[in-house]
Formats: sequence, structure tokens, C-alpha cells
Amino acid sequence: MTRSRPRSIDEVLTAARARLLRLDPRAAARAAAAGALLVDIRPVEVRRRDGEVPGALIVDRNVLEWRLDPASPDRLTAVRGHDQTMILFCTEGYASSLAAAALQDLGLVNATDLEGGFLAWAAAGLPMHHARDTRPSLLELITETAPHPDAEAAVI
Repeated sequence: MTRSRPRSIDEVLTAARARLLRLDPRAAARAAAAGALLVDIRPVEVRRRDGEVPGALIVDRNVLEWRLDPASPDRLTAVRGHDQTMILFCTEGYASSLAAAALQDLGLVNATDLEGGFLAWAAAGLPMHHARDTRPSLLELITETAPHPDAEAAVI
């Protein structure tokens, strides 16, 4: 068995993008208006910080293939078939390129991603809103500093 040399992430990304018909934000918005599935794969903490695209399907990256594979018993009801157009986006368009290529490996021939990700969408002035969930995110919980047990309680 011969082993090929390891590839860098830049090489893997370039190969993934060579297979995709990536869309700029305005083209992605037109495609979504025409029925394409717009899929946000960003973590909840990032969506809370930066905002969301109205109508985008939110699918965590770690379950993406199971939720979008038409043959999966765990697929989402919005998934209709292998020829459905799916436009993935992350924050800047790197992880979404890799994820779209993974979906193409499953036979989703029209999977692609948004050039520049959510930041490009927002910069283009396309519709977005901020999540209204006031619960602290996991990131906020683990970085919150608890008061020292010997500290006096503040009197207000």
C-alpha cells in the first residue's frame, strides 16, 4: 500500500472549492427566494453574537450529514432529495466550503456555499436579525468569573 503525502488544510479547502459553484451573497439570496435551502452551520454562540439570516435552516455542523442526507432516517423534513439546492454558510466561508463538499460526497449534487459567509451577507446589507434568546451561551457560562467566596456582598 502506498501512502500519499499529507495535504495541508489549504490544499483540502482548494480541492473542496474546485467542486463547488459558490454563490455571492446576492446570488444566494435570489436562490433562497427561489426555493434553495439556506443552511447556517455556525455555533449558537456565534449566531447570538453576530445575528442570523431570517429563514435560514440552522443545522449544527456535527450532525449536518445526518440531517441533510435524504437517505438518513434522521434527516430534516425540509430535505426533499439529492438534487435539492443547499447553500451552506458559516462565518467567513471556510468551514462551509468543506461541509458542502462533504454533502456532495453523499450525492447532494447541488450543495454549495456562500462566498464570504455570514459576514459577506451582512456586509451586502441583506436581511438579518439578532437572536432574542437571553439565556447565557455555553461560552459565556464557562468564561464567567465567579465572585471570590471571601468577598463581601455588595449592598445596593
